[in-house]
Amino acid sequence: MRDDVLDWLLDSDPAIRWQVLRDLCGAEPDAVAAERSRVATEGWGARLLAVRDDDGLWAGGACFPGDFRGDFSQGQPWTSTYPVLVLMRTLGIDPAAEPVREAVRLVQENCRWEHDGQRFFDGEVEPCINGQTVAVGAYFGVDVGGIVDRLLGEQLADGGWNCEAEYGSVRSSFATTVCVVEGLLEHERATGGAAEVTAARRRAEAYLLERRLSRRLSTGEVADPDWLQFSFPTRWHYDVLRGLEHFRAAGDPPDERTSEALELVRAKQQPDGRWLLEGTHPGPVPFALEDGDGLPSRWNTLRALRVLEWGTGPASG
Repeated sequence: MRDDVLDWLLDSDPAIRWQVLRDLCGAEPDAVAAERSRVATEGWGARLLAVRDDDGLWAGGACFPGDFRGDFSQGQPWTSTYPVLVLMRTLGIDPAAEPVREAVRLVQENCRWEHDGQRFFDGEVEPCINGQTVAVGAYFGVDVGGIVDRLLGEQLADGGWNCEAEYGSVRSSFATTVCVVEGLLEHERATGGAAEVTAARRRAEAYLLERRLSRRLSTGEVADPDWLQFSFPTRWHYDVLRGLEHFRAAGDPPDERTSEALELVRAKQQPDGRWLLEGTHPGPVPFALEDGDGLPSRWNTLRALRVLEWGTGPASG
């Protein structure tokens, strides 16, 4: 990797630095842990913890802010408890840090889903939301086994999940499926795994691989051009880089069916060795993490470099 790109990545928030040290620098575990411990007390992680309400919720709600009235004209708001917890997991904030433990405890006690008042870590009805709730619950040390059982019972015949299944859909959705497999993998890590959970995850991974992470099984066409744009944060949306990140996290050698997706990632590297931010999902946020679409993105550069190192060896540049 180019030294100037590495220096640029390290000249950033602790949430990026600790992951760069771990995934790109091969730093000693103590150094990685020391940097990670700063996420809860400095930078983005500390800022997120600082803006929660007295009852432990963010913006007064679970999936949406407490004062949200269904106006999506400016995009979906990303300021409430659910998207903030998903983001904190992405930042890699230490679940054992005392302010994090306190925040999660208050969410357990006080947060209820807008759908029907369900307790937050009991989940609600949409598998995309439940998949990510499993991910954050397992990450933060909460028992989310009930949601996992529900998801196992909702897996579709083609191997994935779809939030439209309750309205009759029998075909899986890439976006819903990636949300669920990420959650199942995190749950396996937290609990040591169970055969039925691993089997369900593998079936869903096969669904993605059979479609080469972006294509329709019926025609071979790219199912959605937006999947070829790399956003951050990904929210509930799917893109090719997010799909690759899951397979890297699962720890298996790269499957041949990921080769096209890996080549797309490599092709998007800029002459200066960086990757750009693309396709940001609109809506209010607690604060900006990057400078905007079309500009160099530390997050996408980190994500792309570690995916390529997993899949094809270190990127050139």
